[in-house]
Amino acid sequence: MTQSNIARRSVERRSRIESHKAHGHEEAERWDLAYWQKQGPEARLSALVAIREDVRKVEESRGTS
Repeated sequence: MTQSNIARRSVERRSRIESHKAHGHEEAERWDLAYWQKQGPEARLSALVAIREDVRKVEESRGTS
């Protein structure tokens, strides 16, 4: 991968990042819910699959699967 390709992908990734600084747990929960409601079903499913895969890897590394 060339340096320019890495730089371009970095710029694209940063443009997609969405963040929020909450002033408490309730505000964080509301923001999180609003964020995921804005995402389409495919994005939500993809996130769920990624989380399940991460959990599986952790369990395997612990020998608990």
